[in-house]
Amino acid sequence: MKKLLALTLALAMTLSLAACGGGGGASSGGGAASSGGASSGSSETSASTSTGDTSAATGDFNPDEAADAMTIEELREANGTEVTVPANADLGVVMKSLSNEFWRTLEEGYNQAASDAGITIDVDATTSENDEILQQTMTENFTTAGKTALLMSPISDSNLTSAVENANKAGVLTVNVNDGLIAQAKHYVGPNAAQNGELAAAWMSEKLGDQGEVAIVIGMPKAFAARQRTAGFKNWIAENNSGLTVVEEQNADWDRNKAKTIAANWIQNHPDLKGIFCNNDDMALGVVEAVREANADILVVGVDGIGEAYDSIRNGGLSATNSRRRVPPSSLGG
Repeated sequence: MKKLLALTLALAMTLSLAACGGGGGASSGGGAASSGGASSGSSETSASTSTGDTSAATGDFNPDEAADAMTIEELREANGTEVTVPANADLGVVMKSLSNEFWRTLEEGYNQAASDAGITIDVDATTSENDEILQQTMTENFTTAGKTALLMSPISDSNLTSAVENANKAGVLTVNVNDGLIAQAKHYVGPNAAQNGELAAAWMSEKLGDQGEVAIVIGMPKAFAARQRTAGFKNWIAENNSGLTVVEEQNADWDRNKAKTIAANWIQNHPDLKGIFCNNDDMALGVVEAVREANADILVVGVDGIGEAYDSIRNGGLSATNSRRRVPPSSLGG
């Protein structure tokens, strides 16, 4: 099994769909989680596809709740582990800012998988986390160029709607990869975002003895992943009658410096604050800076499992991260 398997899941799924005709609807997958300290683990394996109705016209599709979602293991069982790749496959990828290590790692996975399969792939990414118009232009350009399939990670749940509708009309296979939700895309691949939040809440509850004030740094509210991670965290607290109390929640738009500023204010205003859940690792690392500067004793939990997050865990900064991959306990130290 190749080292980058978890990172190339979306591309592998796309190739499988193309080989099978690419019909069907959207889908979702389970997330993988790992925590810091001296141990690490995972929940469900990241997932893949389905052939059901997307309900795109109503906008009601929620990949975290899709009844016909398949894990990568189920996809392989249904279609085999070897995929016959069309020799002329030409894929286009639309991503968010590569300033975030998560997206850089995903790009690396895309390129490696395309190289292994001997196909053409072009990756375009914005220079900022909020350039929705540029993503739309990228998508339209790929459709005009006659790409076989598009793999898209939108900034919001609406910025690629018309572009994806046009791609569908042109017969281009459309795949929504993580983060923002494209109801019109034919397929979805990504982690279970709500589960990311649930796992963070459960971990924080255990470490804090299920008591104390906590807060949530939200990514971009227009992004499905941000809303679901936040909802998962809060729902776990409510459903488990937890003694954790959410005293603050504010969006930092996936920005590390914004997250740091927000956390610094919270630390001043809430001297009893015990934990902060962040919708991604980049923001969590900004929060860690604020916590250290205030010499505060506050747990900080992120999402993504980027390399810098694990480095921070080893160095006693970040408390934990939710990840889509399994990390050997020995790699975290302690």
